[in-house]
Amino acid sequence: MRVLISNDDGINAPGLRALYRGLSAVADVVVVAPETERSAVGHAITIANPLRVREVFDHGKKFGWAVDGTPADCVKIAIKALMDKKPDVLVSGINLGANLATNIIYSGTVSAATEGTILGVPSIAVSLCTYDMKADFSTAVKYAVEVAKQAAKRGMPRGTLLNVNVPATGEKKIKGVKICRQSHCIFEVGFEKRSDPRGMDYYWQGGRMNVNDPDLSTDIMAAEEGWVTVTPIQYDLTNHAFLEELSSWKW
Repeated sequence: MRVLISNDDGINAPGLRALYRGLSAVADVVVVAPETERSAVGHAITIANPLRVREVFDHGKKFGWAVDGTPADCVKIAIKALMDKKPDVLVSGINLGANLATNIIYSGTVSAATEGTILGVPSIAVSLCTYDMKADFSTAVKYAVEVAKQAAKRGMPRGTLLNVNVPATGEKKIKGVKICRQSHCIFEVGFEKRSDPRGMDYYWQGGRMNVNDPDLSTDIMAAEEGWVTVTPIQYDLTNHAFLEELSSWKW
């Protein structure tokens, strides 16, 4: 099994390094990731500037490539220019912080996996549900490897990827794997107004997830209950249920 790894936390992120160690035990791994953190950039790509790529070494051994672009850029250039053939599966992560509900729209982690799906590679995005900088990624690695093996073996429907979120409770407290739909909860944004030393105003953006969708079949609720959530998502944004009604409008 040949696996392409990318992320949005950057090539030196602990989550990516842990994922590399776990997958290297069962697969031939290629790493192509952003040179620096590119969280919450969504599916942005670089078209007005050249992409610069450098080889990264770890203790004298080649580790992968660092790209001064977005997560989607990394996957594009990996599959189209750096690799001699397509990988069997792409794993994006392991992200520090959950990617649940509407947060997946902003997620660079999910977007890297989405780009892999667009290019015809079975792809998964994996996130650990904590922002603790000293987080233990071992449980998330275990589930990431298992999902990657199954995705490579079984394949994925065209246009579909898997979004995986692992509670940071430790393996013993994990209840199991639950297949979930994406929650409708939204990220409520707030802005704190501040002034710089020159008296110019600026705004610091922050917020929290508004958990207003109590259905236990959703990703956000299942993760909070201690389940590893696996959600099949797609990049087709068409509202198919509304097509017929929209066709009846008078134009």
